[in-house]
Formats: sequence, structure tokens, C-alpha cells
Amino acid sequence: MTVYLENETKTQFDFDPEKTAALVAEKVLEAERCPYEAAVNILLTDNEGIRQFNRDFRETDAPTDVLSFPNIDYETPADFSGAEEETADCFDPDTGELLLGDIIISTDRLREQAKTYGHSEKREFAFLVAHSMFHLAGYDHMTKEEAAVMEEKQENVLQMLQITRG
Repeated sequence: MTVYLENETKTQFDFDPEKTAALVAEKVLEAERCPYEAAVNILLTDNEGIRQFNRDFRETDAPTDVLSFPNIDYETPADFSGAEEETADCFDPDTGELLLGDIIISTDRLREQAKTYGHSEKREFAFLVAHSMFHLAGYDHMTKEEAAVMEEKQENVLQMLQITRG
């Protein structure tokens, strides 16, 4: 698993975001039985930065906590077989890794939500990465049923990594 992490803010954490993101991403892909080595891009930005992305790509003029931009079109969640049909677009020609997509996280919202929910910034960061990784694996939460599936999967991954609330 390769995580390309860019922090365009001056935000410093008491944990290593790149290492934490890689652990979470690997655990999600293991749980979803991804048959490939994979890569993901993560951008840490502020509320104004994520607001601009949200406005440009989702036509929503407001900041949010995290945005996910999958590189693969899935017929069913975590069915990675479709990537083979789009080899030129889905695999890095130099490394052979599956290019899952991009994650953008607002460090402002991350910190706000960690305080609001009473847990560590590491836990909030790990949650946001897990949430986005499931989006990059084809999951969504447009219905109650879909949301329940994602919530259970996210919580299971965080429990396996012992990144819990509190």
C-alpha cells in the first residue's frame, strides 16, 4: 500500500498521518479482499480549501470534513475485477499498483469533530480515512441500508486497529 500524502496546511499532529493512513487503508483493502497492491492520494487542506473542492466538484458551496474521488467505477462495492478492464486508467504503469483515487481531508473539521465527539485527532483522522477508503472501494451511504453497511465496516476496521474512541 502506497499513500501519497500532501499537507498543504501548517497543521501538526501528535501522530504520523502518513503511517496512520497507510495502516487504515491496508486494513480496509484487506477486509475487502482487494487482490492488488494499491495506491491512494491524500490531501490535507483547511476549510476554505475543501470548500473550493466541494464547490468545484460537487456544486456545494460549503466546507465538509472529507471528500472522496474514486478512480474506479464499480458494478458492486469492492468488486475490483472491473479495474482490469480499464488497466490504462486504473494501474500505475511504473509500480503496477491499483490507483484507487483521491481523498481530501479538512484539518479544521478534523480537529473540530475530534473535540465534538470527545476522541483523539488520530481517531478522527483514521475514521475519515476509513470512510473515504470504503468510498474508493465502491461503497456509498445514500440510503439507510448503505449507511449502516459503511458504518459497520468502518467501525470494524478501527476496532481491528485498536483506534477507538476515547
